[in-house]
Amino acid sequence: MSSSTLELSTQGRLTSNPLDAIPEEMPFDVPYGPPISLDRAQAVINAAVAEAKKRNWKMNVAVADSGGNLVAFQRMDGAMLASIQIAEHKAKAGATFRRPTKVFEDGINLMHLNYLLAFDGVIASRGGIPLNDRGAIIGAIGCSGGTDSQDEVVAEVGAAIVNQIPARNK
Repeated sequence: MSSSTLELSTQGRLTSNPLDAIPEEMPFDVPYGPPISLDRAQAVINAAVAEAKKRNWKMNVAVADSGGNLVAFQRMDGAMLASIQIAEHKAKAGATFRRPTKVFEDGINLMHLNYLLAFDGVIASRGGIPLNDRGAIIGAIGCSGGTDSQDEVVAEVGAAIVNQIPARNK
């Protein structure tokens, strides 16, 4: 066995790598749905921007469709220009990887899974959240401009309204 698959337990015995565990089900196995409509994407952005304004945070907010393509974007006055691309990246990663970008942040910072950074399109910064409608991913929201925790709060507000808006993807 290679040293990369073994580690010492607290009793000094060799144990297997916890990453060798094989889950019964696929994690984040949510099907891709039809792409979010422009009306719904703008409603998601409006909710997120309203939350950011309420807190006096200047944000960039992006919504990508189920394929990770940009559908709508808004930059609040005074929001950091570098965060434009970051918000778009978070939205794309949330949709294409079918999981919140916080999963990657936790994987690197808490679990030390640095290999995650080698995957194309990964961003290890919270604030990207998939948008789910009736059990299918229709897109994702990405927020950037504040701290990671501020970005996540604003993205969660935008994501929460998706099921409150009738689908019009025809």
